[in-house]
Amino acid sequence: MTDPVGKLPSQLDQLPDRDPEETAEWAASVDAVSEHAGSHRAEYLLRRTLQHAESAGLALPRLLETDYVNSIPTSAEPTVDGDEELESRITAWNRWNAAAMVTRGSKHGVGGHIATFASAAWLYETGFNHFFRGKEGDGSGDQLYIQGHASPGIYARAFLDGRLSEDHLDNFRQEAGGNGLPSYPHPRRLPWLWEFPTVSMGLGPLSAIYQARFNRYLTHRGIKDVSNSHVWAFLGDGEMDEPESTAALALASREGLDNLTFVINCNLQRLDGPVRANFKIVQELEAQFRGAGWNVVKSLWGNAWDELFQLDTTGALVRRIREVPDAQVQTYQTRDAAYIREDFFGKDPALAEMAKLLSDDKIIECFQLSRGGHEPRKVYAAYRAALAHKGAPTVILAQTVKGHTLGDGFASKNANHQMKKLTNDEFKQMRDLLELPIPDSAFVDGVVPYGHPGADSPEVRYLQERRAALGGPAPARRTQPLPALPAPAEKAFTAFDKGSGSQSVATTMAFVRLVKDLMRDKQSGKRWVPIVPDEARTFGMESLFPSLGIYSPKGQTYEPVDRDQLMYYREAKDGQILNEGITEAGSMADFIAAASAYATHGETMIPFYIFYSMFGWQRTADQMWQLGDQLGKGFLIGATAGRTTLTGEGLQHADGHSPVIAATNPAALTYDPAFAYEVATIVKDGLRRMYGETAPGEDSDVFYYLTVYNEPMPQPAKPEGVDEGIVRGLYRFNTAESAGLSVAGDASRTQLLASGTAIHWALKAQRLLAEEWGVAADVWSATSWTELRRDALEADAALLRGEERTPYVRQVLDGVEGPVLAVSDYMRQVPDQIAQWVAQDYTSLGADGFGLSDTRDAARRHFGIDAESIVVAALAQLARRGEVSASSVKEARAKYGL
Repeated sequence: MTDPVGKLPSQLDQLPDRDPEETAEWAASVDAVSEHAGSHRAEYLLRRTLQHAESAGLALPRLLETDYVNSIPTSAEPTVDGDEELESRITAWNRWNAAAMVTRGSKHGVGGHIATFASAAWLYETGFNHFFRGKEGDGSGDQLYIQGHASPGIYARAFLDGRLSEDHLDNFRQEAGGNGLPSYPHPRRLPWLWEFPTVSMGLGPLSAIYQARFNRYLTHRGIKDVSNSHVWAFLGDGEMDEPESTAALALASREGLDNLTFVINCNLQRLDGPVRANFKIVQELEAQFRGAGWNVVKSLWGNAWDELFQLDTTGALVRRIREVPDAQVQTYQTRDAAYIREDFFGKDPALAEMAKLLSDDKIIECFQLSRGGHEPRKVYAAYRAALAHKGAPTVILAQTVKGHTLGDGFASKNANHQMKKLTNDEFKQMRDLLELPIPDSAFVDGVVPYGHPGADSPEVRYLQERRAALGGPAPARRTQPLPALPAPAEKAFTAFDKGSGSQSVATTMAFVRLVKDLMRDKQSGKRWVPIVPDEARTFGMESLFPSLGIYSPKGQTYEPVDRDQLMYYREAKDGQILNEGITEAGSMADFIAAASAYATHGETMIPFYIFYSMFGWQRTADQMWQLGDQLGKGFLIGATAGRTTLTGEGLQHADGHSPVIAATNPAALTYDPAFAYEVATIVKDGLRRMYGETAPGEDSDVFYYLTVYNEPMPQPAKPEGVDEGIVRGLYRFNTAESAGLSVAGDASRTQLLASGTAIHWALKAQRLLAEEWGVAADVWSATSWTELRRDALEADAALLRGEERTPYVRQVLDGVEGPVLAVSDYMRQVPDQIAQWVAQDYTSLGADGFGLSDTRDAARRHFGIDAESIVVAALAQLARRGEVSASSVKEARAKYGL
């Protein structure tokens, strides 16, 4: 018997076929249909069969693509629960005011985007009228990730419902006066409206996935039941090119996040032109999402197309729609019916016959006006299908026209993203199209008016009634007054006050021990959210696995290989640790969701995310900015920090610059602690500032970045009275005399400022300077170069206002003798942040350049930051001042082999 499934080898050949004759009959049936009715008929029957098998629950692989038609037939669309006429009028007002706001602002040169909301208006309005839950009630509601360029439409709606005034709209993109509207969703700039910053494209979809996942985490851990919250992410088809946009699709499907819906506005255009000029972006996205396990709903065509599809008895129309590239679809938007007849229908005899049955008006309606994303019934049906689908997230691919209703000058034009205004004549055409009662006389001095039907109009009453039924305004950010978290027991913070004696302890391990103790606290312990990107064992956190558990929505469905060990790998549905695998971006998205839970859900959570310091700010600094913009709180821990403490790993792991990047983020408090007791003091103050009682003038909407080291070192006892210096950034650790070194009373003196692990080299240098060169050195711990700089900048600003204020760094160094030499395991730019405010002679040492693989000692000698290099640099400073002989510098270089 011939091979029933074809001539090519098949993976099924290795499996037994219990009835080869039946298999052959099925194959013969397919061949017969292809021969007598055509290949397209055979393809249709096979797709029908697969669809039936799927609905019957058979476990078959799904097709990655379907035809270029709507997923939901018109006959299956649910009835819209609402007044469609009023909703249409509301949308018309919002379209008008969004365009008016941007056009009026263009006179001030501040720009704005019009075309995006014009294409997506019904995607938002349908959600606001029927689906998006507000925060009144459970305090959580739904989470809305609004596409950044659509913000004018959201402002227009807030104006219609009375949350914004004309003055607000006239201050769009003019924030300096304090009454303006930010260009895009910015919680820090408009914290009562926006919840999530989204215009750094790609971060919105990534964050939405992890927000939906974190919602499940809160519910499963018993913190708060937010199972009714749904996450909606509004995205552009061009935005999906960003790698972050699709980075976590598999996570969403793997964990069955049916509390998540992506709505992708497929207007086929990105910023400069078509998204996929020679291809079809909808089909590409469908295959990508289906392959990742998502439910896909396509809403492509409006009702006008129903007649055409009914005429398509041969399948020619569906085939032609699928083969026409997106750029040509865009061209149809701007050409007349004759062109479309020839170019679209003229390619196939069956289509040419169909076209004879269609009027020019019908062709124009279908190809230029009737899109699924522009018809509220289509959008409503898609949203209902998304909420009804269980077991997987849903993506809605809604086809629209960029610049819809803005006139021929905008619709589908490549340049429309950069077009910031309409002329008065174009506005009047838009008014007539939208049937708005705005007279010509309202255009005073050439200025387009805002439109509003009145606070007591049917439109506004309907809008407000719909929102009241759905739980209040949206979008809205609500920060409920939450009680301060009670301070944990002091015992956890004082564990290292006496030092470690002869035992060497890395500050990474000191931090892990501290947090381990804090998570045992009966009141606040459950609020901690440990996040790690598959490096928990590197950071000594495996002891937390059995006690806290690793979060998994499925729990643990297997017996772990190390089950008989004390620190076995335990997954649990109520697990506390988020072990994300090898994804710093995913871990940061976790952190952001947890860090802003106090606003999103009214629940205080304390996330700490520990990572290789090199793979934090360098790799995900954009997300750190997003975290600050979202007013998130928590602790970022850059472990295995510094350029030279991670032996053997080399350039790609050697962090010499993360504090520089961190210093650019106004919300980040950056610390480079040297000792275990400093780590404890900083964490204690961070908990107070972010979650407890803030001091006057303090901003609690901050997050902390601590660098900790994997180099085990003896931990000294905590000196008396250093807490303020630790928190503010600098204190004197010891003097040559208090260190027990023998120096002459008239010895030259120098000041060594060091941060992080560099303080150990400074202490060795202090001893060498005293014992071998007769120089007295004081050693200072600079826990935060960045906070010292910020304090100094604030002092400078105060002086310009006529206030007397001295920078803290100058206060603590006031009157100390000798030059200042600063050293760290980072590039010199880090300690040089304070140089201009140090009254003494100042110089610095740092690990500039690229990292390398070697021993710690060899790497430090290479960069010139080891103890001996510090000695030579200190002697050179003193020699320039004439306090030691110039020959001593040369002698020291020779002595130490430098």
